[in-house]
Amino acid sequence: MGKQSIQRQLKDTEALAIGNRIRVSPQKLNLVAGLIRGKSAEAALSELTFSKRAIARDVKKILQSAIANAENNHQLDVDQLFVAEAHVGKSLVMKRMRPRGRGRSSPILKPFSNITIIVREREEQE
Repeated sequence: MGKQSIQRQLKDTEALAIGNRIRVSPQKLNLVAGLIRGKSAEAALSELTFSKRAIARDVKKILQSAIANAENNHQLDVDQLFVAEAHVGKSLVMKRMRPRGRGRSSPILKPFSNITIIVREREEQE
């Protein structure tokens, strides 16, 4: 009488990892996600390791999680993986106020974002 299990949304050759509420704006996170789209998993990890952007460390953790999910949960070959998709979306926004001159105030918006990384196993070219 429990809940019915939902069908898997991804193909059998795919695995995913999601990062929620990452403390950076989606625009900045999308720049880092654009660095790894379409690259092999190994090349994407090395790109994130040597990136100057601070948020690259968090994206690297999420990519490592996606690779581990592919290896342990779906028995995919790690050497054949590549980053198929990397979506970035908006999350919540912390709103703060900053005092200004003449008794006024102005808002400070501190955005959060989400990232979804899907890795896929590359088909063999014969």
